[in-house]
Amino acid sequence: MDRHELLTRFQLQQPAPAHRLAIGGLSPAAVLIPVVMRDEGLSVLLTRRSPRLRHHGGQISFPGGRQDPGDENLIATALRETEEELGIPAQLIEVIGTLNPLNTVSRFEVLPVLGLLDGNYPLILSPDEVDHAFEVPLTHLLDRRNHIPLTLTRGGKQHTLYWIPWQQHFIWGATASMICQLAQHLAR
Repeated sequence: MDRHELLTRFQLQQPAPAHRLAIGGLSPAAVLIPVVMRDEGLSVLLTRRSPRLRHHGGQISFPGGRQDPGDENLIATALRETEEELGIPAQLIEVIGTLNPLNTVSRFEVLPVLGLLDGNYPLILSPDEVDHAFEVPLTHLLDRRNHIPLTLTRGGKQHTLYWIPWQQHFIWGATASMICQLAQHLAR
């Protein structure tokens, strides 16, 4: 898939449904799904959170976080957090749209923002938040054969979670759910 096909497929479809937990009092948050344009094809930039973080330390994630009062909207939140975590300024990111918000067990309603990034982006990791950054080919992430389901019972209800292996990394939780939502959206 190239830039043109991604834009066409993304913009011609209505967003796929997101996982919605029946809980109230969620805080607004946003993440950026940074799609990197490379000569060999598109890839997605992911991070491994610092193990020193109190919540979700060591997990694979997209750059992002909770909305600050000074953020104009949730897209601004995703762009601000990306610059804080990875040193990539907002003007280098072409926002192409959003997916439906995802509710998380950590009590956030997270808006996934899809953005394009040139392959020559600067990368300055915030050591307080990010331990490592890496790219995964978009084709690998969109291939449904790589979305491994795991069914858990919580509160008497069954929930299906996904994990996606890539080299030595295991992408799971909300990040994997967003990738599955993106794959479903683009496959329509």
